[in-house]
Amino acid sequence: MAYFKDNNLQKIDLIQKSCSTSRIEKSEIPYVHFPKPKTYSRQECACNPVRFFAIISMQRSGSGWFETLLNSHENVSSNGEIFGARDRRTNISMIYRILDKVYNLDWYSSASKNECSAAVGFKWMINQGLTEYHEGIAEYFKKRGVHAIYLFRRNHLRRMISLISNVYDKNAKLVNGTHKSHVHSPQEAQILARYKPSLNTTQLISNLKNEERTTSQALEYFKRSRNIVLYYEDVVRNHTKLIDVQDFLKLPHRNLTSHQVKIHTGTLSTQIENGEDVQRTLKGTPYESFLRLDY
Repeated sequence: MAYFKDNNLQKIDLIQKSCSTSRIEKSEIPYVHFPKPKTYSRQECACNPVRFFAIISMQRSGSGWFETLLNSHENVSSNGEIFGARDRRTNISMIYRILDKVYNLDWYSSASKNECSAAVGFKWMINQGLTEYHEGIAEYFKKRGVHAIYLFRRNHLRRMISLISNVYDKNAKLVNGTHKSHVHSPQEAQILARYKPSLNTTQLISNLKNEERTTSQALEYFKRSRNIVLYYEDVVRNHTKLIDVQDFLKLPHRNLTSHQVKIHTGTLSTQIENGEDVQRTLKGTPYESFLRLDY
């Protein structure tokens, strides 16, 4: 399904030409934008270039923590899971309208910065319309020069534990009767970490294989767009990965910080109720390494 008609491209060209791109490398011009919001005027910032991005991830893969790091940069506005609401992804036309609003700087959230933002985007979980409408979304990304930031976990078993624990807390509300997907103190983290899920070992191998397929498929969808692939474990261990992201978005380097506190720490055997059964199931398989400490 084609999104861009000739008149759409002409409008974009006119906006680009109204601001000088003489100082921008020729190869970078397709990725630089000068939004003209409908709800306010960018005034003296009208010709400050803006780059578009989307953080493509899966639930419980560290994307919330990663987004708080990005938003600690004074020039970045990342607007959360805007397609978490089902009514925003009922069809590709609706998705296009939402994307246009975000990238035109007309989407307001707690992350919205001043009118001189240099990079604007949001988090997009794979199960929030990305799979269903991937062809149309890939076309949009390529035509509008959207930077795709992939963020996955290498250790799918840890993601599984985090996912099950988060679902449990939605009902149990362990922290003062309130559900917490993310915490900001060691005390809250310790409370949530007390719950140890029991994994279904009969389906464990097939579930892990499915996780791998889902990740590989997502990487294939947007390979024609400008992209960077990150893994949560690498970002935790090596903060130079955050410099790579800032370079990817052509941002001035800043020390990125987050107040979020990791919930599950230590070896996996201490986090699972049936740890011995899981170890026996994974022994001798490609997933045995998931049992080892990876931070």
